[in-house]
Amino acid sequence: MSAAKTFFSRYWGVIVILVLWQGWISISGVNAIVLPSPGAVLADLIGNPAIYVSNAGKTFLVAILGLVFGLVAGVLLALAAWGSRLLNGLLTPLGLIFSSIPVVALIPILARLLGYDMRTEIAIVAIAAFFPTFVFVGAGLKSLPPGSDDLFKVMGASPWQRFRRLVTPSAVPNLMVALRLTAPEAVLAAILAELLMGTSGLGYMFREAAGRFATERAFGTSIIATITAVIVFGLVMAAERRVDARWK
Repeated sequence: MSAAKTFFSRYWGVIVILVLWQGWISISGVNAIVLPSPGAVLADLIGNPAIYVSNAGKTFLVAILGLVFGLVAGVLLALAAWGSRLLNGLLTPLGLIFSSIPVVALIPILARLLGYDMRTEIAIVAIAAFFPTFVFVGAGLKSLPPGSDDLFKVMGASPWQRFRRLVTPSAVPNLMVALRLTAPEAVLAAILAELLMGTSGLGYMFREAAGRFATERAFGTSIIATITAVIVFGLVMAAERRVDARWK
């Protein structure tokens, strides 16, 4: 009984929406091609679990790999820009310019360069994750505690000691903020790439379902995509808590 009360107290809003949705479908008699009932969507989810799981697993893999590559590239270039005034003057404007370009506009170019396969999808996610990481980590490298840099110099710390014990810890919280912000976007970028040029994954699954007017499958795909994004976000939040507990 207590478990049911806890579930209802947390998700009562979702339950109300589903009830209103089902009631409106029953009263209005709207065609299932326009809007399926929650029961039809649930039936497709329960009746075809393998299709949803396999495609969600592929999208999850693309999102995670692209997120990792984007974070690594963002951190490395932020460090390079911090260590060199020339690179800082070159990379920072380029980063701002490319961050204003919609990711969807880059898909045809990258597809021509890398091919119409999973590599392009990972590259799209990496680009989406790269720019926030580059900006946040670059800002973190410069936001040292007041007076700390002078203290390290007075204590005779070497440049490497200053970098390892002062600069890097200052950038870690910003890195985790960038990771938290880019994690849900990584799933969205993966789905977008699959939608436009993929042959598998949730994006392709949604396009295929919409193309044959299987709206219950399209809605089911959207639900699984949301769950996938929540899972990725939850993993990132758990990692952020661990990092904060160690670095603070």
